[in-house]
Amino acid sequence: MVLLLSIILLALIFDFINGFHDAANSIATIVSTKVLTPLQAVIWAAFFNFVAFFIAKYIIGEFGIANTVSKTVYAEFITLPIIFAGIFAAILWNLATWWLGIPSSSSHTLIGGFAGAAIAAWGFKSIQGAVVIKIASFIILAPLIGMIIAMLITTAIMYICKKANFRKAERWFKHLQLLSSAMFSIGHGLNDSQKVMGIIAAALIVGHHQGIHFAMGVQSTADIPSWVALSCFTVISLGTICGGWRIIKTMGVGITKVTPLEGFVAETAGAFTLYLTEILKIPVSTTHTISGAIIGVGATKRLSAVRWGVTKKLMTAWILTIPVSALLAAGVYYAVIFLGMK
Repeated sequence: MVLLLSIILLALIFDFINGFHDAANSIATIVSTKVLTPLQAVIWAAFFNFVAFFIAKYIIGEFGIANTVSKTVYAEFITLPIIFAGIFAAILWNLATWWLGIPSSSSHTLIGGFAGAAIAAWGFKSIQGAVVIKIASFIILAPLIGMIIAMLITTAIMYICKKANFRKAERWFKHLQLLSSAMFSIGHGLNDSQKVMGIIAAALIVGHHQGIHFAMGVQSTADIPSWVALSCFTVISLGTICGGWRIIKTMGVGITKVTPLEGFVAETAGAFTLYLTEILKIPVSTTHTISGAIIGVGATKRLSAVRWGVTKKLMTAWILTIPVSALLAAGVYYAVIFLGMK
């Protein structure tokens, strides 16, 4: 009972950290182009993070990404200590990358932690390889899709607006950035909140099989209580309000200098990518997605407009996230077993 409650609390803490860690993804460009102040931007993003809950529940009608995350490890190998170790390691890595100002993936941190703890307990036979490979493949595919969409949109806009007055066009794109930022924030809420829901669902399912009354009879992700979904979307919104100022600097100006037009394109391309992965029920990194879109915007101008040195550092962090969080989770799992937590 105590371990189950601890997991739920840690999962919500992770969700909060995810909010301020990934706040930069949806507001970096809108802040760097001075469309909104940082405070206005985080409130704007947080509101649409929460709106995503109603879209998922009443329009989409399911939480498909939560189901995918919960299936990272085969059901028969999932235990409460494994889930606890995975979420605890994910929090450690998220805090470390936030402190260093590195926009790493909260998604892959969580997946890596969950899988790493299971491997430490049971070996590789416990992991659903097809699910992990599909998720891991989007470390490359998500930014690539975002980059391609951004290049296509930029090219189309430049052609359509080639005779437009520059000052007038810039004012229009500043207004349109409010829309594109809202679209991306909805995508962020849809994708990232469900990852934590999947972890909590896995814990409640294990708790049910152990006869813990608080698990409320949850036997699959289809049985996720409404309070779990509402809590996850609320907490990530609160985290977004707190902001992630260290990462905003890297995302907003570190990769390439962004104008209102380019900010609009990057956010729109990122939003479309997130909506596509929502349809495919694949948890992806909003960090990777918007980074790819920003790179696409810069590369459309000229390849030298992209600060490739910064980009290489980001990609290194992305590749390291899953194995590092997996190793951290393995260490935490052994500590949990040593302390006798069950």
